[in-house]
Amino acid sequence: MKFLCLDFEGVLIPEIWQYVAKETNSDELMLTTQDLKDYDDLMALRMKVVNEKNIKLSDIQEIVRSMEPFDGAKEFLKWAKQNFQVSVISDTFYELCWPLVEKLNYPNIICHHLKIKDDKIVDYSLRHNKKKVIEALLSLNFGVLAVGDSYNDIDMLKAADKGIFFQAPNHIKEEFPDLLTADNHEELKAHLLEYI
Repeated sequence: MKFLCLDFEGVLIPEIWQYVAKETNSDELMLTTQDLKDYDDLMALRMKVVNEKNIKLSDIQEIVRSMEPFDGAKEFLKWAKQNFQVSVISDTFYELCWPLVEKLNYPNIICHHLKIKDDKIVDYSLRHNKKKVIEALLSLNFGVLAVGDSYNDIDMLKAADKGIFFQAPNHIKEEFPDLLTADNHEELKAHLLEYI
């Protein structure tokens, strides 16, 4: 049985930081890995904004609890688990995403940790490189499929036996025309059916 490695934000759930941006009137937090290629630059910007605006971890967690997975994500994930070994590989943080992991019935998720002091985000700790997760699975002789939507997914998608963009913006799809694309979970499912 093949591994299916899914990005979280943009594939199963909306972008957490964009929800935070709307709720806190912080335009800079609207930027995601679809906009900035360097993840450290993006996180440095986010850390700067949350500290300048005194946005606490508990404030963000409350916003996340109000979010819902994408329409069809729960059903897609159920189908995927019946046909693949599914792992979510994400550049989100356990401290932020857990309410949405719960709403999707606790899929296996590999992501990062925030460093918190007195309810303030003071730093972050990166756990993985998405490409290295794929390479580790391949080294164990697993077949691996990967799905993502942003610049931070490109290396993962290219390292997998098959990489698929999900609802990626046109500027990224045009930059990487060799990758398959799906605009909804039904199209994604149709691509994946070839590998069962």
